[in-house]
Amino acid sequence: MEKVLGDKKAIALFIVPPLLLFIGVVFIPIIWSIVYSLYSGMPGVKFDFVGLSNYTKMMQDKTFWQAFWMNMRYVGIVTSGQILFGLLMAMIFQFAIKKYKVFVRTIVFFPVVLPSVAVAQLFSKMFEITPSYGLINALLEVMGLTELIQPWLGQGGTAFGVLCIMDIWTAIGFYAVIIYGALVDIPGEVIEAAQIDGANSFQLFRRILIPLLKPILTTCFIFSLSGTLKMFESATALTKGGPGVATRSLSMFMYNTSFTYSEYGYGSTVAVFILIECLVATCLVGLISKKLKGDV
Repeated sequence: MEKVLGDKKAIALFIVPPLLLFIGVVFIPIIWSIVYSLYSGMPGVKFDFVGLSNYTKMMQDKTFWQAFWMNMRYVGIVTSGQILFGLLMAMIFQFAIKKYKVFVRTIVFFPVVLPSVAVAQLFSKMFEITPSYGLINALLEVMGLTELIQPWLGQGGTAFGVLCIMDIWTAIGFYAVIIYGALVDIPGEVIEAAQIDGANSFQLFRRILIPLLKPILTTCFIFSLSGTLKMFESATALTKGGPGVATRSLSMFMYNTSFTYSEYGYGSTVAVFILIECLVATCLVGLISKKLKGDV
């Protein structure tokens, strides 16, 4: 191993190909999008240089800001839900379930591997009102709560809520398994020592588990933020951005602008904005994590 690590040719053989692949897949498209954002129209047809006009247009576009604020609400609710419920399930795996742990973890993780379209169809059937009641409306009818029966996916507020529930449910297993892996690595002696010293369940969670889980929780937040900020396929499959623009995200707005209205330049501008959002969010998570580490 020392000979391999000391051989520059061997290091280059292992590093250069994946580095070139990473540059080709990530950096070149980013640079391409930045260049496209300085143009208006569609490449090969009418593609005129407009400088920073697309950025000015974006800042004044009410449709863009509607998608932005919808995205922010979605990020706040779904990211919090995914991490909190994932943490809760991981704690249940570790401390509450004594038998059949593997089976339970498999069942909880199962939604993660389902295609987004299949999950969207499942939730669409559950919340539908026509041609027949879905599961939710049927249960409300059986319980005599007919006043609560409604077209869940046909109203802006309820459609947004169903979308959030669906995406939280889908990702809980992913974060639960990651956090559970970190919990398993915590030495049992640390927990036993805290219990012997008189720490109750809340103190054990607050003073022992959370500080030790902080690195993995930070990673989970970054994963979740990057996914929710770029949310596209789940809303497309479930609501197609509707009703109206109630569930249309920035990624959907970018897609429609680029491929429906053939405004590749303006669509690239929105893509650059989403990239900046992801970078800022990741930096904020890192800064908050460092601050909390200093406070613990």
